[in-house]
Amino acid sequence: MASVNTNGAALVALQYLNKTNSELERVQSRINTGLKVASAKDDGGVFGVAQNLRANIAGMGVVQRSLDRAQSTVDVAAAAGEAVADLLVSLKEKALAAKDASLDTASRTAYNEDYKRLRDQITKVVANAEFNGTNMVRTGGSTMTAIVSANGTNTVTVAAEVMALGGSIVTIGATSSIGTVATASAQAILLDASINNMSAALARLGAGSKALGISNTFATKVRDALETGLGNLVDADLSRESARLQSLQVKQQLGIQALSIANQSSGMLLSLFR
Repeated sequence: MASVNTNGAALVALQYLNKTNSELERVQSRINTGLKVASAKDDGGVFGVAQNLRANIAGMGVVQRSLDRAQSTVDVAAAAGEAVADLLVSLKEKALAAKDASLDTASRTAYNEDYKRLRDQITKVVANAEFNGTNMVRTGGSTMTAIVSANGTNTVTVAAEVMALGGSIVTIGATSSIGTVATASAQAILLDASINNMSAALARLGAGSKALGISNTFATKVRDALETGLGNLVDADLSRESARLQSLQVKQQLGIQALSIANQSSGMLLSLFR
């Protein structure tokens, strides 16, 4: 039945055109954002899972930064320890030389001055062994604790190794000297102990740095896996969406043409009255 009041064909054509336009908008949004699930209205369940993954990824980013800071601080402490260890070896060499009772006064004085210069250099090295405001080797040095889990419950701790003069590791005093055979002999004994202590301290710092490095590598792998999983959930397949876009654009043009044809059908009634 032909009617000027209701054009059923046009209404059907309009419905399909609106559906095509709606699909086209979704495809264009996916291409523009690169996401097939950009908001909760796209897929509430997937969006909720994705938000949890994003929170975990952000947490792993904090873990990596914490581990980076801790490892850098420990590495600076280890570098200072290596420098102090070299100085202790040089100090022992001076002390052993000063044990020679046949040395003349000028030679003994020269050895003693060299000894004190090297001794004071230890204090400078220890004072400068700082990273981001943290020093693990000075008196009252800081223990480093790094977060290794996204929820912050698991940590890795590397203890401070105090390398200041007169401490438990470097046992020679801040005013020690080798001006006599007796003092040189006493300092040689203390230096032997200090060198052994320093070797143990460096071993502990090295192990701590390695543990932090392993944790950092693992954290990187976890973060990469989470980001890959998030991408699998929400990222759009741009090749597929591009092909879909072209298909919908053609469909849209056909829909507009069909609507135009349907709207022309009412005008055909006028020919019946001529």
